[in-house]
Amino acid sequence: MASGPARPPLKVLLCSPRGFCAGVVRAIDSVERALTVYGPPVYVRHEIVHNRYVVESLRAKGAIFVEELSEVPATSAPVIFSAHGVPRSVPEEAQGRNLFVLDATCPLVTKVHREAEIHHRRGREVVLVGHAGHPEVIGTMGQLPAGSVSLVETLADAQAFAPRDPAQLAYVTQTTLSVDDTSAIVECLKARFPAIVGPHKEDICYATTNRQDAVKRVAPRVDAMIVVGAPNSSNSQRLKEVAERAGCRHAVLLQRAGDIDWNDFGAIGSLGITAGASAPEILVEEIIGAFAERYDVNVETVSAAEEAVFFPLPRPLREDQAAE
Repeated sequence: MASGPARPPLKVLLCSPRGFCAGVVRAIDSVERALTVYGPPVYVRHEIVHNRYVVESLRAKGAIFVEELSEVPATSAPVIFSAHGVPRSVPEEAQGRNLFVLDATCPLVTKVHREAEIHHRRGREVVLVGHAGHPEVIGTMGQLPAGSVSLVETLADAQAFAPRDPAQLAYVTQTTLSVDDTSAIVECLKARFPAIVGPHKEDICYATTNRQDAVKRVAPRVDAMIVVGAPNSSNSQRLKEVAERAGCRHAVLLQRAGDIDWNDFGAIGSLGITAGASAPEILVEEIIGAFAERYDVNVETVSAAEEAVFFPLPRPLREDQAAE
């Protein structure tokens, strides 16, 4: 019996670490746990993490996603704040309405909030390196009175920035930025304002750094690179940019296997795959499976770091867990 045409060989280099970070795991587990303990509905302000697959799967279990607390009715059901953090006005509004809040803000984002508050209390003007409009940036800027935080997005912004008092200046950063871009911006600020005070430990989170390091190792070795993640995911967008800068000629950001444009991957012999911190591993497996239907796939993992970080659930959920 004649066999079909032989599939072309394809070497897949799988970045490690990839996908969920500890903050994302904690946020998703918070919604899952709240649904189990309290039953649906559970309200979630903003997407719990920036991934459509995750949001839709939680919605199917009874989570109701809203953008503002005004969309939440008078209820005793839990209201969960997303991993990205919220401005100070949001918990104040929730308290005023006697809503039952579970805060799933990533502890590393909370760390940035605390840093900004301390600098402000000490009389320093705060510079936030980040992207305008991102929920994390809105949340961090919203920790302090209006006008207390100056947003710097680019190196050009850093070069043009004019503080009120160069001797009373501090900076914090969004946790999901490009390590290299942020380093250049911070170095510019330090050169221009030698007295500027930075965080004791870098604000860019361990997961962002590790995932970018893995991409830097893989990108120069492959014909194309896929970043599994959502277009509104900052850390996923940065992974795509890192791949391009590291020498990959063709890097794309995809949410699912169904988004693959096979015309883009016709004659490749090697493919790198990673996933943003809010993308579940099942989507990576789905994409590898789609390539395995067309290519003779050989998968090799390229590791940049071992991760063993764990963040406990918000306290009310931990207490309920302990009581069972």
